Amino acid sequence: MELDALDVDLLAALHDHTRVGILELSRTLHVARGTVQARLDRLEQAGLLRGYGPEVDLAAAGYVVQAFATLEIAQGALEDVTAELSAQPAVLEAYATTGASDVICRLVASSHEDLQQTLLALNRSPSISRSTSVIILSVVVPPRALPLLDSAPRRPPRRAPAYQREPDGLRSPGG
Repeated sequence: MELDALDVDLLAALHDHTRVGILELSRTLHVARGTVQARLDRLEQAGLLRGYGPEVDLAAAGYVVQAFATLEIAQGALEDVTAELSAQPAVLEAYATTGASDVICRLVASSHEDLQQTLLALNRSPSISRSTSVIILSVVVPPRALPLLDSAPRRPPRRAPAYQREPDGLRSPGG
C-alpha cells in the first residue's frame, strides 16, 4: 500500500492522541470528516492499521523486569514451541529467527525470581534444547513505526485540497 503525506500524518495524530475522535482528527488535519473516515477504513482494510488499543506500562503494573531469551529448538518443533510460548503469559512476543538461535522472545516478570521461574518452565520443554537470556536494563528506543513512515518523501493527497503539510511533518492542533 502506498501512503501519502496525509496518511502518515493521520497515523501520527492517532499515535499521539489515541482517544481522539474522527471529527477532531478532521479539524487537526484540516480535511473533511468523510476523508478521515475513508482513509481510516482503507488503512484498516489493508491491514496497516491493526488496532486502537491502549499502550500498557508493564512496570507501572508491577512487571519491572524484562528480558530477551533466545531459544534453540528441536528440528521441526516450531509449532510446538509456538504453542508452549503462547501458553506462557510472561512471553510478550516471540519471533522465529535466523542465526545461532531459532526463536527470540521478550519476557516480562515481577522480579528476578519470577523471571527465573519462567525461564525454568521454558527449559523444561522437550522442544527447547537451549536458552540464553539477557535482562533489559532500560529502553533506549521504544517500538516505533512513524519515523520510518515519515522518512520517505510522500506525494500530497489528491482529494484533500485544504490539507497542507508543514515542512517538519504533522500540523499542530489548531494551526
